[in-house]
Parts: sequence; structure tokens; C-alpha cells
Amino acid sequence: MGKITGFLEIDREDRDYAPVSERVRHFREFVIPLSEQETRDQAARCMDCGIPYCHHGCPVNNQIPDWNDLVYRDDWEEASKNLHSTNNFPEFTGRVCPAPCEAACTLNIIDQPVTIKTIECAIVDRAWQNGWLKPEPPAEKTGKKVAVIGSGPAGLACAQQLARTGHEVHVYERWAKAGGLLRYGIPDFKMEKHHIDRRIEQMQAEGVVFHYNQHVGVNADIEKIVAAHDAVVLTGGAEKPRDLPIPGRELDGIHFAMDFLPQQNRRVGNEPQDGVKPILAGGKHVIVIGGGDTGSDCIGTSIRQGALSVMNFEIMPQPPLKENKELTWPDWPLKLRTSSSHEEGAEREFSVLTQKFTGENGRVQKLHCIRVDDKLKPVPGTEFELKADLVLLAMGFVSPVHEGLIEKLGVRLDGRGNVEANTLKYQTSIPKVFAAGDMRRGQSLVVWAIREGRQTARAVDEFLMGSSNLPR
Repeated sequence: MGKITGFLEIDREDRDYAPVSERVRHFREFVIPLSEQETRDQAARCMDCGIPYCHHGCPVNNQIPDWNDLVYRDDWEEASKNLHSTNNFPEFTGRVCPAPCEAACTLNIIDQPVTIKTIECAIVDRAWQNGWLKPEPPAEKTGKKVAVIGSGPAGLACAQQLARTGHEVHVYERWAKAGGLLRYGIPDFKMEKHHIDRRIEQMQAEGVVFHYNQHVGVNADIEKIVAAHDAVVLTGGAEKPRDLPIPGRELDGIHFAMDFLPQQNRRVGNEPQDGVKPILAGGKHVIVIGGGDTGSDCIGTSIRQGALSVMNFEIMPQPPLKENKELTWPDWPLKLRTSSSHEEGAEREFSVLTQKFTGENGRVQKLHCIRVDDKLKPVPGTEFELKADLVLLAMGFVSPVHEGLIEKLGVRLDGRGNVEANTLKYQTSIPKVFAAGDMRRGQSLVVWAIREGRQTARAVDEFLMGSSNLPR
């Protein structure tokens, strides 16, 4: 795969970022792609591994060595066909996936993994530029009708697969546009939304029908939808945020991340926000509680809005700078990860517990915090206070929202409050109702959502037709 001696002759080189001083002035993507020759050189580094552990790290089972070899040999169109055989939306994963495939790369043993994510993104971007990605409508219709509730990556992958095999697919989305957290959670500076729009146009040409502003279980009757379709797939995500129920939580200026981020995405997308109180960081001291990707997105957005300062708190201890390869490889390692947003001016503090909020006239003004030890126990004498005008809670999501759709449908839940369904049939306790993505597995990655959407499509096809030619 690639050039036999490529990994010995060519150093790892990845995409660069525009300078901080430039990129914080706008909400556009700021990653600088490699040139065509540089990308081919990086693909040449793919080793002829006896066992390609990148497969172990990739949830959608991308045939990574194969398309690396095709890029190295300058056969980009065939590389695109190979890439799309396992991943419906590589332009999404090529931008926002954390790349567990690279952690599993054999060359990561020496901290020099192949730039798999960069090559993936280059392949699909080139495919769009050259017009290789056409709609793939089915040759015949099956006469079966399927409803997909939720248009995040799991719902979109499932809908596209089912439409291409001949089913009539209807996607119900609560918001004004499709994409789920891809559109309303991930900031435009990480992924511009025209990438989603382009895929929606492709899917519509393949026969998928989108129904917007349909909040199933609230303003759309789930019982009628179940009765009108031969199968229903629940892909509504895990949208219930983890709260911080401490004294002062009721003060104005304390918000969930997913109340803050979608507002900015709608501003960028020129969507109306009538009746919604603006949450803005401009001119404020901002504290983001939670050290994951959502917290990072809050940091980058706050800086671009003109925050005076941004502080990021995490209750867990600071991870090591480097992992112990002998213990972790090829699995995803725990180590300190610094995002592009962290580099834009945020301060980070680990092992911090917020004990209470205080303020005046109903608005938050201070956080009262204490340091914790490795067992997350408060350390006496380490108390401190910090000024805050805006506090953003980005501590993850605990489960799907139960009120509305799930309660009215009456599907069985697992011990964590997710919709119960196994990874073979993806059926819920109601036989014609299926579940995939975060609604089934809990908060996870885009790449896992795409995998589950594809696998659920095959399960639905088997349920409706008795057998399926769709890949699993």
C-alpha cells in the first residue's frame, strides 16, 4: 500500500491553520489544505502493514490502505468510489472526526501516523470539485415507506441508504434545516454548512423527502407517523444536557452550551431567531465548564464574538502530555489534547470543582471554586473566586430527551435512559420501530452515528424485504 519505502523517506506533514489573528475575525473554515503533490506524498507513507490497525480504529470500516494507495497512484476518482463505499459523508468526518484511525496507525507507535483524515478530506473535496458525486436514485421502487425522525448524521446516513435501495423515505426534522448537531452544534469555523446543503440536494434527487419544523411528539403526532409507514427509525440524538445543580444556578447569564452554539450558527446561516433572547459573549468574561469538544466550540465562538477573557474549567485531572504506547496502542489514548480554539487565547484549568454561583440583580458575577484531588475530592484551603459575566455549561449529554416522542411512543429504555436496541437488528421494543446513533448509544462521535445509520438501514431493509444487499 502506498510506496513501499515511503514511510522511511517522507516525514509526516499535516494541514496547517490560518494565523490566530486572522481566523478569529470570522466564522469560516480556516484549515489550509495540502497541495495535490503533498497529499500524494502523505498517502505514499501508508505502510504495507501485515495487519492494518487503522481498520481497528475506524467505526465505519473505511478501507484506508486501499484509498491511500489509489491517491498515491493518482487515481482519485477510484479512491472516491472506495471511500464512499463505507462512508456516506466523508466531508463531515474529514473535518470533525477526531481520527481514531490515526491513533491506531502502525506508524503512531513512533508518533508519526499517516495523515488519514487529511487524505480523506482531500479525496471527497476533489470528488465534489470534479463532479464525480452524482445522485444515485434506485432503478426500482419497493413500495415500502420509511420514516426517519431526526436528520443528524445517523438519520441522514440511514435515509440515504434506504432511498438508494428503493424505499420511499421521509425525514422529519424539528428545526428549519437538516443536519442536527452538524448544523446547529458544530460551529461554521470547523465545518461550513454548504457541505450539508450539498448532500441534502443529492438526497432529494435520490427521492428522500424532508419535512422541516416537525417536532415529532410535540407538534407532529408520532402515532400517525408510525401508522402511515412500514418502518420508523429514531435518530433524534442525545440532547438532554448534564446540568450543574448548585446554589446560584438560577442566575441569568448561566446557559447550556447547546443554547449558546445554535444561536451563532443560525446567525451565520441567516436564520430568523424571533422571540429568542440573544446569548452573546462580546465584552464579557466567559467561563466554560467542561473540557470536551463542546467546551472547545464554546471557546472558539466566544472569542470570535469578542469576549474579554475565556477560562475553561475541567473537573478531571490534567491528562499526560503523551500516552504510554505499550499500554494504549492501537486503542484511543487518554492524553492532553489542545484544539485550535484552545490555542486562540483561552486559559485552561484542571481539577476544579465549581461550588456555587453568586451575583447581583439576578445576574451571575462570580464563580466560587475549589481544587479537587485525583479522586475528585475537594482539597481544603484551595478555594478561590473568579469573575464571570457569562457561564457556559458544556459537560456532555446524559440521554435523549424523554418528554414528547419517547414517552408517547412508549419504547423501552436501557439503564442509561437511551432507547434500547441491539446492534444486530437495531429494533426497539416496538418491532417496526428502530433506533440508531446517539439516541440508542448515548453521546458519541459523528463517525459512530454514520456507522449506526448505515447498519440500521440494512436492518430495516431486511425487516421489510426479508433480505438485503446493503452493506453492514
